Amino acid sequence: MNCFKKSHKPAILITLFAAYCLLFTVCDLQAQTIVKFATLAPEGTAWMKTMRRFNDDIEAKTKGRVKFKIYAGGVSGDEKDVARKIRLGQLQAAGFTGFGLGEIAPETRILDTPFLFKNTAEIDHIYKLLDADFRKIFEARGYILLGWTEVGNVYLFANVPVAAPADLQKVKMWIWEGDPIAEATFAAMKIKPIPLSITDVMTSLQTGMINAVYSAPATVIPLQWYTKMKYVMTLPIATASGAVVISRKSFDSLSKEDRKILLAAGDKHFRELTAVSRGDNERSLATLKKEKVVFTEPAGADTIAAFERMGEEARRSLVGKLYSAELLEKIEKALKQFRTKKN
Repeated sequence: MNCFKKSHKPAILITLFAAYCLLFTVCDLQAQTIVKFATLAPEGTAWMKTMRRFNDDIEAKTKGRVKFKIYAGGVSGDEKDVARKIRLGQLQAAGFTGFGLGEIAPETRILDTPFLFKNTAEIDHIYKLLDADFRKIFEARGYILLGWTEVGNVYLFANVPVAAPADLQKVKMWIWEGDPIAEATFAAMKIKPIPLSITDVMTSLQTGMINAVYSAPATVIPLQWYTKMKYVMTLPIATASGAVVISRKSFDSLSKEDRKILLAAGDKHFRELTAVSRGDNERSLATLKKEKVVFTEPAGADTIAAFERMGEEARRSLVGKLYSAELLEKIEKALKQFRTKKN
């Protein structure tokens, strides 16, 4: 018996130790989730700096159980490509502009419709009021909203001055290919835009194929589009939405604790990003003035009212295509009440 114990005890210990190591190796593999995340935002921008801080926060609070692998600057393709890759499971999350959000939850595009908002107070009011509604829409489409990331007010840039609807007939307007909001907006403005991928805009400006674009100031500068523009209309034509989303399948695979951490971090960091984006856009407007871009004012209240009627026409034309009449009515009614109360 003594010989038996001597010869087998080390073997038993080695076996137990190996099983112990294997168990913890498997647990480690199961515990860590790598979330592949894509965005058009270039490195160095406020957007990407926020995303890096968000990832560091997530890694720290989950003790490394969840980590985002970030593909920035459009290396994963246009937003349509990114949405397709999420559906295929090649990516799990993304930072989308309104255009990309329309690929996964068309109803959210109502937030990008022309001349809907007049100021940031109205924007904040509607986003807060309808946050739960939009979260349900995302979930029904297979996504979880981690946070809104407002891109900012969208202005019309051109090589000819635009201060009234009649001036639009002089522009060769770019439109983001496949964007129904832009299509409806410019249809209401009675101009026929030229559809292009966002990656083809600069080349088309250089060749003269287009001579007008729409963009937020903080976006038009890093993209260098402003270098080909002489004028910008001071009346914003829309406020571009944005959001960070993760596939519901990937989100549901996390522990309850980690899901809470993700939602809390998203709310914190992306709320801060909206404030930063607004500041960046204000500074970018000042930069454009220094770069001698001429700001053209709409010719009076009647002209502004004419543009706003175009916005109403565009919004109505999209009912039943992107969103319901009920959702549009709910937002417009809420805005009317908010303006009345504020006044």
